[in-house]
Amino acid sequence: MAGRTADGLLGADDPAPVGLFNAAGASPFLLIGDHAGLAVPAALGDLGLAAPDRGRHIAIDIGVHGLGHALATLLDAPFLHQIYSRLVIDCNRDPDQAEAIPALSDGSRIGGNEGLDATARAARIAAIHAPYQAAIAATIAARQAAGRDTILLSLHSFTPVMDGITRPWDVGVLHWLGRTDFAQAMLDALRADAALTVGDNQPYRMDATDHTVPRHAFPHPLPYAEIEVRQDLIGDIVGQHLWAQRLAQAAQSAAARIGYGSNVAAKGL
Repeated sequence: MAGRTADGLLGADDPAPVGLFNAAGASPFLLIGDHAGLAVPAALGDLGLAAPDRGRHIAIDIGVHGLGHALATLLDAPFLHQIYSRLVIDCNRDPDQAEAIPALSDGSRIGGNEGLDATARAARIAAIHAPYQAAIAATIAARQAAGRDTILLSLHSFTPVMDGITRPWDVGVLHWLGRTDFAQAMLDALRADAALTVGDNQPYRMDATDHTVPRHAFPHPLPYAEIEVRQDLIGDIVGQHLWAQRLAQAAQSAAARIGYGSNVAAKGL
């Protein structure tokens, strides 16, 4: 249990904002999931949303929680992920920007996010956004202090149709600045499977609106990739495990290509 925070947003029965699976994972990979959670603090009720909206892609990256756990097991990597819904606060956005707490998303009004004052916004940042980002920073710092390599692999998923437009990609690899060598190698590894439609910075392009990877990977600099898997492909445990296998193989191949081949052997691959 989280215990009540000083800002009063999280109560004694609300979960802590950061989930960590396989903390002792020995490989160079550090997996993160900015939008893997669906929790809402009790103090915020249902955010003014009907139940169907609370389970849509606007609230969570569908399938990433299960995918992350399966991939972490295969790669022997930690999976550090957000517990709360992106509609409470989006941890892949600058918390000072309005879009971090959207009042409208893909046609749905989020009544509980309308008209928030600075105090209400600050409470969400302090209780959820800041601890998540601090946990990533502390994990990377501890690995560096121990002389361990880190390849940051950020896991996301995307809806098959957006604004009436069908998205043909099975998976996308996002990248921007810093060490893009691992992302480029991931693209090549995934494209080696002719059955897959792989997007290069598709369906989204990594840019200044992204927060987590630029904040943690660019300054050090760390090899990284942001992976987007289409949600209908990982909506159940079978799809999650299939894609965990695909991504583990691609990540292992990409890591070896950039010189991290001696300690990235994936379990069962």
